[in-house]
Amino acid sequence: MDVLELIDKLDDLIHNARAVPLTDQVRIDREAIYDLLDQMRSTIPEEVKQARWIVKERQEMLAEAKREAERLVADARERAAHEASQQEVVKRAEREAAEILEEARQREREVRLGAEDYADEVLGTLEVNLGKFLQAVQRGRERLQGRSTDDHVDGDGMAPEPPL
Repeated sequence: MDVLELIDKLDDLIHNARAVPLTDQVRIDREAIYDLLDQMRSTIPEEVKQARWIVKERQEMLAEAKREAERLVADARERAAHEASQQEVVKRAEREAAEILEEARQREREVRLGAEDYADEVLGTLEVNLGKFLQAVQRGRERLQGRSTDDHVDGDGMAPEPPL
């Protein structure tokens, strides 16, 4: 189950809680709340693991692109050295090596940018999900706090201090 479904369940649990007679307070099943919170705690680390896996995959892709670029450059240099006996051949080999190098750099840039975009997209989704989770928790706390402070006011207009 993903975090958003758990947040919806938490919101429903608070929203559908039974009212305490003659007050604006509600009764919430403490075990149900703890169960949902435990599920959230176990789900969020999984999404963080996925984000870390994406970053690791991106790094591996970049390392592979760099190795490929180095291999291409080494191949180009080897060809250039082999044909170095004639000046025209050397010039042609240098041009080809530069083209291969530029092509390898371009490919590395494309792979890196693609990996970064993908990682950014996944991290953005995770950020949105965590934001929604935080908002739902804050709304629930505000509901609970709003009900307890609005209903209990002393004769002097001051709310009593909560019990410890």
